Amino acid sequence: MTTTFTHETVLLTEAVAALNIQADGIYIDGTFGRGGHSAKIIQQLNENGRLLLIDQDPEAITSAQQRYSDDPRIKIWQGSFHDIPQALQESGLPAQIDGLLLDLGVSSPQLDDASRGFSFSKNGDLDMRMNPDVGQSAAEWLNTAKETDIANVLWQYGEERLSRRIARTIVAKRAENPLTTTQQLADLIAACVPREKHKHPATRSFQAVRIYINQELTALQACLDTVPNYLKKSARLVVISFHSLEDRIVKRFMRSHSRPPKIPRGLPIMMDETHKPLLTLIGKVHKASLEEVNRNPRARSAVMRIAEKQT
Repeated sequence: MTTTFTHETVLLTEAVAALNIQADGIYIDGTFGRGGHSAKIIQQLNENGRLLLIDQDPEAITSAQQRYSDDPRIKIWQGSFHDIPQALQESGLPAQIDGLLLDLGVSSPQLDDASRGFSFSKNGDLDMRMNPDVGQSAAEWLNTAKETDIANVLWQYGEERLSRRIARTIVAKRAENPLTTTQQLADLIAACVPREKHKHPATRSFQAVRIYINQELTALQACLDTVPNYLKKSARLVVISFHSLEDRIVKRFMRSHSRPPKIPRGLPIMMDETHKPLLTLIGKVHKASLEEVNRNPRARSAVMRIAEKQT
């Protein structure tokens, strides 16, 4: 029997509205997941509109194929959103698009499926890969990495202040028995870290290992670096983040490209000779409403930022 995992899309209406959909436009959902945002985007496209669905997860791709394989408006591509130019080319789509949506982090089905290894509250294989067919699993890395490397990852990507203690314990424990399950890792961390109110001791460490294994921040930065090459004038970039590390990257990118370049004082340059900013920020930071958070607690940390291409 196949287990079905549910997923409630965060900031569904707000994110799709932020894309400012044109019926005949070309859009990308760079993190399809289970397709909540995509379904709402598709409703607004006519027969000339196109939507490219991207995801690393084979299960997400299978879901997309089952739902949209017969829809000529939809293209499906398995891979990372940092390879969007390649995805556009291989999907036969134009090199310039009208909007990009990124809903970062893990989806509810990934968290709820114990076999994927993302959750410290469900015992399963210690994997954590967005695509289980590619790269090194969390168990493989944790059982072979240097103690200093583990500590650095826990601090850099999880901001775990007891990172050295946890790393030292991991190395000691794996010498007795290799780490193979999420329960082993969660229990090990819980023995090292004082319990916090409303937060499991392993929260930061699991986040850190997941980010490292999937190179999430590197992929995000690489994606943003190429965005100017494939967004049309007036195209929208909409990004939903779930922790401060990725939101910081998005905020820095949008702010830096929404300001005119600094001109050295005293140079004889007229205002119309200076370059216009690449982006315009649209509205303030958006967060989930109290009603949405009460309905879906995973929405409480969501932060959405919107920018529009100007040139």
